[in-house]
Amino acid sequence: MKTALALRHIHFEDLGTLEPLLRERGFDVRYLDPATDDLAGEEAAASDLLIALGGPIGAFDERAYPFLADELRLLERRLASGRPLLGICLGAQLIARLLGAAVAPMGFKEIGFGALTLTDAGRRSVLAPLAGVPVLHWHGDRFELPEGSELLASTESCVQQAYAVGNRVLGLQFHLEADASRIERWLVGHCCELGQAGVDPRTLRADAERHGATLKAAAHRTIGAWLDRQQDTGGVLNDGDPTCAHRCHQHPVPGGLRAGRQQRGDSRVGSLRAAYDRGADRAAQQHPALSLGPWRCGARRVVRWLVG
Repeated sequence: MKTALALRHIHFEDLGTLEPLLRERGFDVRYLDPATDDLAGEEAAASDLLIALGGPIGAFDERAYPFLADELRLLERRLASGRPLLGICLGAQLIARLLGAAVAPMGFKEIGFGALTLTDAGRRSVLAPLAGVPVLHWHGDRFELPEGSELLASTESCVQQAYAVGNRVLGLQFHLEADASRIERWLVGHCCELGQAGVDPRTLRADAERHGATLKAAAHRTIGAWLDRQQDTGGVLNDGDPTCAHRCHQHPVPGGLRAGRQQRGDSRVGSLRAAYDRGADRAAQQHPALSLGPWRCGARRVVRWLVG
């Protein structure tokens, strides 16, 4: 059976409406949590389809979140293999970074449902079914267009909304996979971000109910068409253009392009970890017989809390 492997950074940001589509297409759908799971195995790199999903951290934040270095290495191997790769939100930013593009904060949040403006290339692409369909936007960073890729979609707030590298690599800043029937998980999980951005969850809830069915149908047509192209091209990346492997090797995993943000991230995470350690120490002093397994469960598990 074909395998579709999704890199899920936060539990409720999963494949959403795309999961049943993939199962209908004969895929065995599996998830890996980059913060806690081993990404070095051959299974991850050799899956028939790899999907890097979204998350509330930055594409250059591996100093604060070291697991990102392992994830970047996995995505680099995937690009070199020429196998199909889909990036959504953070996933698209990580792929863009590996292809040499800058990723940086926009200075504001783009959160809510809104239609895309498709480019000429976008109207000819698998994204054509999304024309006029409000998709879910939820990000504060943006990627520059990777060299050799095609820009497929934009919004007024963010010019680079989607890119393609041949037929094998598709990067989407927006969330076409969002399941309106489970939007409450997003509203609760990101409640602090919504409050900071001044976004009313009632508006998002109402828009999800209004646009959910249309978005699901368009998402199925879009990703269905992209999967069909994987079969039609038989492994060709871009009709003789330089391969993703070549582009990726031209731009090895860089570091420090957002040093200021990394330092701020290190400071925030360092403070949280220090507070965590102080709490464990106090618990040990006050309750010597208490098992501290739930407290000292290892840094990789704590990362789940820090990422969320």
